Amino acid sequence: MRFDKQVAIITGAASGIGRASSEILAGEGATVLAVDLDAARLDALIACIAGAGGRAEAMPADVTADGEAQRIAAHALARYGRIDVLVNAVGGSTIVANSARPIEQLSLDEWRKLVDFNLNGTFLFTAAVIPAMKQQRAGKIVNVSSIAGRGLSLVSSSAYATAKGGIIALTRKLSFELGPYGITCNAIAPGVTLTERVEPIWTARSDEQRQGVLANIPLGRVPRAEDQARVIAFLASRDADFVNGTTIDVAGGQR
Repeated sequence: MRFDKQVAIITGAASGIGRASSEILAGEGATVLAVDLDAARLDALIACIAGAGGRAEAMPADVTADGEAQRIAAHALARYGRIDVLVNAVGGSTIVANSARPIEQLSLDEWRKLVDFNLNGTFLFTAAVIPAMKQQRAGKIVNVSSIAGRGLSLVSSSAYATAKGGIIALTRKLSFELGPYGITCNAIAPGVTLTERVEPIWTARSDEQRQGVLANIPLGRVPRAEDQARVIAFLASRDADFVNGTTIDVAGGQR
């Protein structure tokens, strides 16, 4: 039980990579504070975790709203007395229509929405948990970036790539800031992943389009949320105590 008696805050927990991470950490002993805007899906997650014998609490919230991260961190400390893990899993490109458009076709409002959704929530929740982790002189922060943040996605917008590249840079910078307090900060960079949101888009593509993507993945398949969540769990565990400031590509060797 890698997370026995630990408290984990996971954003974007109601679906996709966030949900898979919540299930793994709760299944290995963590008490999970599951944060998401979708209250119905949160309730379904909590019921699933409880049915498997785990512990989780639904925390409906907009992660980009000022004050929400502080509220949830304060609740965690008041109820459980500590915060051991933060997983910043909120993100995605479908918050705007046709997000793969070139930069000259993006409006400023669309640019702001993509950056806000993918980067600002990570900043807010990280800033909210750091005081407690510093006092504990221990903690694990795991961010979700994307291979788009490395410039490796031809179908992602410049705004999405910029936000995800910002997460890679933030992760590295925080490793220097927080390492002296015993806190590690790492990230994963997924490729196309078959979550509830992405799978319908993937299946709507032609066979030729799908084969074009698969041709660039040496493992010959696209991952599911669980493939990403297993690496998140590793980075959040003691197995990764000496891994810091690293972004791991979880893309099957995609090039």
